Amino acid sequence: MSTEETSRFVRLRVELVLEVEDEGELTKAALRRLAADHDLPQEERNQAEEAVTEDTAEALAYLVDPFDLVSEVPGVELQQASWSSERIEYDPDSPDWDLDEDDGADDDEGGIG
Repeated sequence: MSTEETSRFVRLRVELVLEVEDEGELTKAALRRLAADHDLPQEERNQAEEAVTEDTAEALAYLVDPFDLVSEVPGVELQQASWSSERIEYDPDSPDWDLDEDDGADDDEGGIG
């Protein structure tokens, strides 16, 4: 592939840390979304309902959709996406939580923050 062909593709990496203030509401929202998904086969629906009920991180992962994040961005088409969520210990004052640590880019190269 030439540079022209590969330069059309951009990998956007986003890392979020969210505080869940109401697990019950989050779970209810995930269950409502599952109930509204009429194309989901019953066996998969049962598995998804069990997962979002047992694990708040799963409920959040079910509600956050990368397509929703970029669907209104003009001039782009989502080609591939993957995401996951997990419970973590979080200390915002810890140097371990420097969000710019892994990007290898200077702040003036187009990031926010």
